[in-house]
Amino acid sequence: MELTALGLFLLDVSRGSFTQSALFGTLMLSVLGVVHTEIAIGLERLRRQVADTPHGDLSSVWTFAAAVLLPPALATVVVLVIFTHQWFRVWRSIQVPAYRHTFSTATVVLACHAAAAVLGYAGGVSPLELEGPRELLTVGLAILAYATVNTGLVAAAIALSAPLPRPSPAQLIGHWDDNMLELATLCLGGLAAFALASNPWLVPLVMAPLLVLHRAVLVRQLEEVASTDSKTGLLNAAAWQSRASKELRRAQRGRTNAAVLILDLDHFKSVNDDHGHLAGDEVLSAVASALRTEVREHDLVGRFGGEEFVVLLPELGREPESTAELHAIAERIRHRISTMSVVVSTPTGSLTIAGLSVSVGGAAFPDHGTGLDHVLEAADTALYAAKRDGRNAVRIAAAVAMPRQHAPGRR
Repeated sequence: MELTALGLFLLDVSRGSFTQSALFGTLMLSVLGVVHTEIAIGLERLRRQVADTPHGDLSSVWTFAAAVLLPPALATVVVLVIFTHQWFRVWRSIQVPAYRHTFSTATVVLACHAAAAVLGYAGGVSPLELEGPRELLTVGLAILAYATVNTGLVAAAIALSAPLPRPSPAQLIGHWDDNMLELATLCLGGLAAFALASNPWLVPLVMAPLLVLHRAVLVRQLEEVASTDSKTGLLNAAAWQSRASKELRRAQRGRTNAAVLILDLDHFKSVNDDHGHLAGDEVLSAVASALRTEVREHDLVGRFGGEEFVVLLPELGREPESTAELHAIAERIRHRISTMSVVVSTPTGSLTIAGLSVSVGGAAFPDHGTGLDHVLEAADTALYAAKRDGRNAVRIAAAVAMPRQHAPGRR
């Protein structure tokens, strides 16, 4: 990526001269990008510290405006100025590796070239000529080209370098909100290009909505941190219950089924006693990752505390298929954990912990309760039945509740 970006830059420089207005635009956009970073530096540091997925860099306002207004060589200069300044003021202070910064810079340069290629293919669009649907469509396609190239290259790098299990789509390309933020930022970049071409004094007005976007993104990410268990990356108990209640209400309105699994690691206290709590935390994290990979993307997975985990599985279908499906999912999770080997760090070196097992209890909605508390209670009862039966087992609430249902008839 870096060699491609460098080669394109050298080719662009060799292809022609630059007008005074283009050089002035380069200076303006570079200065505005640096000023933007300085104004939002505190928010940006916090945002990068709490973010756990790729997100749109709001400096793309200025880099996309450069792609629209300037020749590719000068757009590359704007990118280099802004990203070099960000490295010294933001990225280096939070210990982002230099190779990642270089790669990010290269992807933005290539994204600028992609946007410029779309504009060139359409015969060139001047911001002063945005008077009809054709010009608007062209700028929209340039925005999509920029976002696709930038996001795609970053996602490819993450996918190729990430260890098993493979990252989820949200970890690769960001959540829906992240992508909407990127598109909104690029739209602001188009407006900044229009303002710079028509009246440069209007460009600083873009700063106000940018700072609002910074704060909105920070608030959302802080909310995400507040709802996440720090040791496993799963939802914490309060966040899981809140979201699970909403899912059950949705299932009730749509007359669909859902189910809950409660999982408890067997004899986990011995892991902490034998190897220390830090090793225990690594085991919890590995179990959480395995659990996440064994369920669907939209299933809700949380840590209930200690060594307990909980999963909400919406839209399982109708009886009797849903009970069989629930048991199959729980059994798959149980088997996966029983075959795990977790390499942990200890004061005496690396150690492999194997022989883990988990007891699982399940219950379905609405068969075992009309609310989340009732379904959880039924699943918890099934979990303790699994523990009484020797642990490392799966029990579903229907099987546990059956004797009590037939007791009156036998009497």
